[in-house]
This record gives sequence, structure tokens and C-alpha cells, in this order.
Amino acid sequence: MLSVICDIMRRAGKMILIASQAAVHQKEGHFNFVTDTDVAVQDFLTRELTQAFPDARFFCEEQENEPLTCAPTFVIDPIDGTINFMRSRRQSSISIAYLVDKQPVLAAVFNPYADEMFTAEKGKGAALNGSPIHVSDTPFEKAVTAFGTSPYDAELARRTMQCACRFLLEGGDLRRTGSACVDLCDVACGRADVFFELRLRPWDVAAGSLIVQEAGGFYHSIGHAAPYYDDACGMICGNLVCRDKALSILKENGAL
Repeated sequence: MLSVICDIMRRAGKMILIASQAAVHQKEGHFNFVTDTDVAVQDFLTRELTQAFPDARFFCEEQENEPLTCAPTFVIDPIDGTINFMRSRRQSSISIAYLVDKQPVLAAVFNPYADEMFTAEKGKGAALNGSPIHVSDTPFEKAVTAFGTSPYDAELARRTMQCACRFLLEGGDLRRTGSACVDLCDVACGRADVFFELRLRPWDVAAGSLIVQEAGGFYHSIGHAAPYYDDACGMICGNLVCRDKALSILKENGAL
């Protein structure tokens, strides 16, 4: 099943690579956009996945969704990092997770610009282009922390910057890619040590969260005892060495 999903994603990736001058449309919220390419990629993914898996259900970014159920469901972000795509920053990805009982059991994130396919299957580890990956063992004082800015919520944006300053002053350095899926996979393969964002949607994190956990890291949905994919919430993930300090910074700044 995972190999079929990855093949479909690679074909969708070609659509992103050849796209140019896609029409841009404003979505609800500050600096929130969708392009015609987002919609075209999602339509392609749902059509091809339906042909391969006729009983498939879908929970996707660019559509009106019914509440997530326990039934097997594909959770899809056709282009995570739409602003990057619009500005030719080459840091965008396709994300697909397959959920059973509202928890991911299969996951794939594909960055077509780097030709990097991150995959995971519950209980079987994570991989990059077929080779096993693992989170880093870097201690917090040397940690590279990736973060998202929550631009759609002014109060969360302020709190994010307070937290980020603590991570910068007490850890190593910060990175901001503009794609939560890329950041999650960077943690999974050791390019970053921690990643947090105070508001993300299920399609932003469903695949990447499984990849991080299967790579030996932790993943925490803020406000929930277990990873949560029903609706928007904050999250933090990272290697186990950084876990306690990272969580304490969010808690001390009212973000946890």
C-alpha cells in the first residue's frame, strides 16, 4: 500500500515542479492563500488514490470535510508550504497519512524539489528514500529548533516569538522553513532537534508525526494526552534528549 501511495505522490510532485503562474486565492485568516495548483494536486491525489483503494475516505486541506471518524481515512495536504511554492522558495511538500481509528498507521511526505520521500509504517520505523532514519541525540544546549509562526492568530504569533527567543538563548539556533511537513521530517532525520508550532491543522502533521515517532522521537499535541488529528491544535516534537526542556519552555510561556 505504501509503495502505491509513494508512486502517486511522485507523479503529483511533477505537477508542482512544472507549475508556473498559478492563480492565487485568499483564504480566511491573515496571509493565508491557496493556488490553483494546490487544488489540482489534491484532485489528482484523491482521484488516483480512489482508483487504487476504492473504499478510501478523505480528509483534505482544500475541501469541506465531515468530522474525522474512526474509519480508515487518507489525510492529505497537497502542497504544504503554499507561500514557499508561490515565491519559488523550493521548500514545499506533499503529505499523505493513512489513519485507522483516528491515528496514522502509514505516512509519506514528498519534497519534489529535493526528490526526498520520507515514509513510515507504524511499528516498522521510518525511512528517507528507502534508507532508515533516526532522530538526533543532540542535547538541548546545542539544539537547532525549527518553528512555525502561527501567522493566522496574532496572540499565538506573539507567544510563539516569546518561546522562540527562549529556544534561541538557551539552545543552539533557530530555523524557519515555512513548511511544517518539511520541519517534521528534518527532525526525523536529525537535521533539526526540536520543532514546534502553536496551531496547525491535521493535514499539516498527520504524516510527519508518525515519521518522527517511528524515527525514535517524541510528538506531543498541545492540550491532548495523545496525538490529536480531529481539528487544529498546537504541537511540539523532537529528540528525546531535548524533550523535557522543550516542553518546559512552552509551559513557562503559557503555550502548553
